[in-house]
Amino acid sequence: MRKTIIAGNWKMNKTAKETKATLTELRALADGIEGVEIVIGTPFTSLESAVETVKGSNIKIAAQNLYPKDSGAFTGEVSPVMLKDLGVEYVILGHSERREYFNESNEFINSKVKAALAHGLTPILCIGEKLEDREAGRTAEVNEKQIREGLAGLTPEEAKKTVVAYEPIWAIGTGKTATPEMAEATHLEIREVLGDMFDREIAEEMTIQYGGSMNAKNAKDLMAQKDIDGGLVGGASLEASTFIEVIKAGL
Repeated sequence: MRKTIIAGNWKMNKTAKETKATLTELRALADGIEGVEIVIGTPFTSLESAVETVKGSNIKIAAQNLYPKDSGAFTGEVSPVMLKDLGVEYVILGHSERREYFNESNEFINSKVKAALAHGLTPILCIGEKLEDREAGRTAEVNEKQIREGLAGLTPEEAKKTVVAYEPIWAIGTGKTATPEMAEATHLEIREVLGDMFDREIAEEMTIQYGGSMNAKNAKDLMAQKDIDGGLVGGASLEASTFIEVIKAGL
C-alpha cells in the first residue's frame, strides 16, 4: 500500500503568530484522522512555531526549500541541518515558482534532493509542464526530463523515500484543474519513468501527489484515481476549515 500524503504549501503566507493559530485549529479538526499523512509547508520564519504547535499530533511540518550545503558563506540561505534541528520532516523542492522566478535548474534541484535525503528529510520533488508544453504534446517529455534529472544518482532505497508531486503549471493558482482522467494518465506515465529508472516494484511503492488547484470540490475524484496518492495543495490549505475537507477526501 502506498502512503497517501496530503500536503499544504502555504508559500509566502502567514506570520509565525498566524501559523500557530491556523495549526491549532487544524490540529483539533484533524485529531483522530488516520490513513493519510498530513503535511504543512510553512515559510522559514514560521517553522519553529509550526513544529511546536503540532508536536504530538498527526500533522508533519515541511520547509518550502533548502540550500544543499550543511553550512557556510551562503547569506540568506537555510541548510538541511538547520531544518532537521528544528524538527522539520519534509521539504518541498523544485516547485515551478522556484524554477521560474529563481531559475533553478534540474541539476541544482537534484543536489537539494540528495542533501535532504542525506539528513533524513523527505523531499517532495515537484514537476510539471507549462500550458504550451501540453498543447504541443510535450507533457510526457518535459516531465520525464525533470524526473530523470531531478532524481539522478539516487539509489532505489533513496527513491522509495522520495515523494513526487505532479503539478501542471497551467493549473497552479488558476482555478483550472486537469480532469481526473488527464491527471491519472500523466501519473501513470510518471510511474513508468520511475519504474524504468529504478524498478517497477520501487515505482509502485512511491507516492505521487497531484497539485494544481486541488480543492475540497475536486479532491475526492482526483484521489480516487489509482495512481494519484494525495495532493500538494496551495490556496485551499490556508484555512483549516477548508483544508480539512481536502484531507477527508483522501480517506
